[in-house]
Amino acid sequence: HHLPPLVNAPDVQLEFQLERPLKAVIERLKCISPHIYVDGSMAGELVLRVENDAVSIRTFYDKLIPRIDDQSEQMQQSQETPRCTLKVDSKKLLASLQWQSAMSRGSVSSYIVCMIENEMMVVHVVLNPEDLGFITYYIPVHYISHDDMVD
Repeated sequence: HHLPPLVNAPDVQLEFQLERPLKAVIERLKCISPHIYVDGSMAGELVLRVENDAVSIRTFYDKLIPRIDDQSEQMQQSQETPRCTLKVDSKKLLASLQWQSAMSRGSVSSYIVCMIENEMMVVHVVLNPEDLGFITYYIPVHYISHDDMVD
Protein backbone atom coordinates (compact mmCIF):
# COMPACT_ATOMS: atom_id res chain seq x y z
CA HIS A 1 0.00 0.00 0.00
CA HIS A 2 1.54 3.30 -1.12
CA LEU A 3 0.42 6.78 -0.24
CA PRO A 4 0.82 9.71 -2.62
CA PRO A 5 3.58 12.18 -1.76
CA LEU A 6 2.66 15.14 0.40
CA VAL A 7 2.78 18.29 -1.70
CA ASN A 8 1.78 21.89 -1.09
CA ALA A 9 -1.32 23.39 -2.69
CA PRO A 10 -0.73 24.08 -6.39
CA ASP A 11 0.24 27.57 -7.50
CA VAL A 12 -1.39 26.92 -10.87
CA GLN A 13 -4.03 24.31 -11.89
CA LEU A 14 -5.07 24.09 -15.53
CA GLU A 15 -7.54 21.71 -17.14
CA PHE A 16 -6.80 20.78 -20.76
CA GLN A 17 -9.22 19.91 -23.51
CA LEU A 18 -8.60 16.35 -24.71
CA GLU A 19 -8.20 17.53 -28.30
CA ARG A 20 -5.12 19.58 -27.25
CA PRO A 21 -2.62 16.90 -26.18
CA LEU A 22 0.84 17.74 -24.86
CA LYS A 23 2.54 14.47 -25.81
CA ALA A 24 3.36 15.24 -29.47
CA VAL A 25 4.89 18.62 -28.56
CA ILE A 26 6.95 17.17 -25.69
CA GLU A 27 8.29 14.40 -27.98
CA ARG A 28 9.67 17.05 -30.35
CA LEU A 29 11.03 19.33 -27.62
CA LYS A 30 12.77 16.38 -25.92
CA CYS A 31 15.07 16.05 -28.96
CA ILE A 32 16.27 19.65 -28.49
CA SER A 33 16.87 19.76 -24.74
CA PRO A 34 16.88 17.36 -21.78
CA HIS A 35 14.88 19.95 -19.78
CA ILE A 36 11.65 21.77 -20.53
CA TYR A 37 10.54 24.96 -18.81
CA VAL A 38 6.81 24.99 -18.14
CA ASP A 39 5.33 28.46 -17.52
CA GLY A 40 1.73 28.43 -16.31
CA SER A 41 -0.78 31.09 -15.35
CA MET A 42 -4.21 30.96 -13.76
CA ALA A 43 -5.28 33.17 -16.67
CA GLY A 44 -5.56 29.88 -18.60
CA GLU A 45 -2.17 30.02 -20.33
CA LEU A 46 0.71 27.56 -20.51
CA VAL A 47 4.04 27.94 -22.32
CA LEU A 48 6.46 25.07 -22.98
CA ARG A 49 9.98 26.40 -23.52
CA VAL A 50 13.32 24.81 -24.45
CA GLU A 51 16.62 26.56 -24.97
CA ASN A 52 20.11 25.59 -26.00
CA ASP A 53 23.09 27.35 -27.59
CA ALA A 54 21.56 27.23 -31.08
CA VAL A 55 17.84 27.74 -30.58
CA SER A 56 15.04 28.88 -28.27
CA ILE A 57 11.56 27.41 -28.90
CA ARG A 58 8.26 28.20 -27.17
CA THR A 59 4.91 26.52 -27.63
CA PHE A 60 1.86 28.41 -26.38
CA TYR A 61 -1.40 26.97 -25.06
CA ASP A 62 -4.24 29.36 -24.23
CA LYS A 63 -7.89 29.13 -23.33
CA LEU A 64 -7.17 26.42 -20.74
CA ILE A 65 -9.59 26.09 -17.85
CA PRO A 66 -8.20 27.37 -14.52
CA ARG A 67 -9.23 25.09 -11.66
CA ILE A 68 -9.90 27.11 -8.52
CA ASP A 69 -10.28 25.56 -5.10
CA ASP A 70 -11.16 27.45 -1.90
CA GLN A 71 -7.54 28.27 -1.02
CA SER A 72 -6.72 29.48 -4.56
CA GLU A 73 -9.89 31.59 -4.63
CA GLN A 74 -8.82 33.43 -1.46
CA MET A 75 -5.33 34.04 -2.90
CA GLN A 76 -6.70 35.36 -6.19
CA GLN A 77 -8.83 37.97 -4.46
CA SER A 78 -5.78 39.48 -2.76
CA GLN A 79 -3.19 39.60 -5.57
CA GLU A 80 -2.54 39.48 -9.31
CA THR A 81 -2.98 36.34 -11.43
CA PRO A 82 -0.94 33.46 -9.95
CA ARG A 83 1.92 32.22 -12.17
CA CYS A 84 4.41 29.41 -11.87
CA THR A 85 7.54 28.30 -13.75
CA LEU A 86 8.93 24.78 -13.49
CA LYS A 87 12.02 23.11 -14.96
CA VAL A 88 11.14 19.49 -15.75
CA ASP A 89 13.12 16.57 -17.13
CA SER A 90 11.70 16.10 -20.64
CA LYS A 91 11.87 12.27 -20.49
CA LYS A 92 9.98 12.13 -17.19
CA LEU A 93 7.33 14.52 -18.47
CA LEU A 94 6.93 12.48 -21.65
CA ALA A 95 6.61 9.26 -19.62
CA SER A 96 3.70 10.81 -17.66
CA LEU A 97 1.87 11.51 -20.95
CA GLN A 98 2.00 8.02 -22.52
CA TRP A 99 -1.75 7.66 -21.93
CA GLN A 100 -2.25 10.27 -24.70
CA SER A 101 -1.77 7.64 -27.38
CA ALA A 102 -4.41 6.77 -29.98
CA MET A 103 -5.51 3.66 -28.09
CA SER A 104 -6.53 5.71 -25.00
CA ARG A 105 -9.05 7.78 -26.96
CA GLY A 106 -12.38 7.55 -25.19
CA SER A 107 -10.92 6.10 -21.99
CA VAL A 108 -10.01 9.51 -20.52
CA SER A 109 -12.59 12.19 -19.68
CA SER A 110 -10.21 15.04 -18.70
CA TYR A 111 -6.75 15.91 -17.43
CA ILE A 112 -5.41 18.62 -15.17
CA VAL A 113 -1.85 19.90 -14.85
CA CYS A 114 -0.98 21.20 -11.38
CA MET A 115 2.19 23.22 -10.80
CA ILE A 116 3.86 23.72 -7.43
CA GLU A 117 6.85 26.05 -7.77
CA ASN A 118 10.25 24.38 -7.12
CA GLU A 119 8.51 21.28 -5.77
CA MET A 120 6.41 19.20 -8.15
CA MET A 121 4.38 18.97 -11.33
CA VAL A 122 1.27 16.82 -11.04
CA VAL A 123 -0.69 15.42 -13.99
CA HIS A 124 -4.13 14.22 -12.87
CA VAL A 125 -5.97 12.08 -15.44
CA VAL A 126 -9.68 11.34 -14.90
CA LEU A 127 -10.73 8.09 -16.57
CA ASN A 128 -13.94 7.59 -18.53
CA PRO A 129 -16.45 6.75 -17.15
CA GLU A 130 -15.46 8.96 -14.21
CA ASP A 131 -16.51 6.40 -11.59
CA LEU A 132 -13.76 4.15 -12.99
CA GLY A 133 -11.17 6.29 -11.19
CA PHE A 134 -8.15 8.38 -12.00
CA ILE A 135 -4.38 8.23 -12.47
CA THR A 136 -2.08 10.81 -10.89
CA TYR A 137 1.52 11.33 -12.00
CA TYR A 138 3.95 13.15 -9.69
CA ILE A 139 6.85 14.60 -11.67
CA PRO A 140 9.83 16.01 -9.74
CA VAL A 141 11.18 19.38 -10.86
CA HIS A 142 14.60 21.03 -10.80
CA TYR A 143 15.10 23.96 -8.48
CA ILE A 144 15.00 27.33 -10.27
CA SER A 145 16.30 30.49 -8.65
CA HIS A 146 14.40 33.69 -9.40
CA ASP A 147 17.34 34.83 -11.59
CA ASP A 148 16.87 31.76 -13.85
CA MET A 149 13.15 32.47 -14.35
CA VAL A 150 13.74 35.62 -16.39
CA ASP A 151 12.93 34.94 -20.07
